[in-house]
Amino acid sequence: MEPGIPEKYDYEYIRNGTANIFMAVEFKAGKRVTQITKRRTMVDFAQFVRMLVDEEYPDVENIQLVMDNLNTHKEKSFYEAFSEEEAERILSKIEFHYTPKHASWLNAAEIEINVMDIECTDRRIGDMEILTHEVTAWTRRRNDDEKKINWGFTRGKADKKLSKYYV
Repeated sequence: MEPGIPEKYDYEYIRNGTANIFMAVEFKAGKRVTQITKRRTMVDFAQFVRMLVDEEYPDVENIQLVMDNLNTHKEKSFYEAFSEEEAERILSKIEFHYTPKHASWLNAAEIEINVMDIECTDRRIGDMEILTHEVTAWTRRRNDDEKKINWGFTRGKADKKLSKYYV
């Protein structure tokens, strides 16, 4: 500091922790399932999918999961989290589909996460309990209103746009 020169302060970001929000979207039905976790590990992912299989869709024989290529989004996660028998039981009901790199706009959950960011989580929320309460309320409201994603991307448009990725 010198006389006549204003004192300067630098903003110091204080991180109070992180959280993860898992989301599954049945976009034609206007249904989404969210779950808040402290981490985003293979075990956390496997437990979220088991909840989908056992609690949300217990009578469904085949669940199609479209997701990005995140390192936790693999069959290995289930063997890390559960016994071999339990992992195979869950995996027998799941079919994985991975979006190409840089194509998150093909993933309905990513689209819905963007809506959630705009309507609900567009700020720092420093408490897991508050985050869970707000995301749960947002999810319930979106589901009650049956908010759907109007998907206008056809196979023809996909072939044209993504042809550079095909061999």
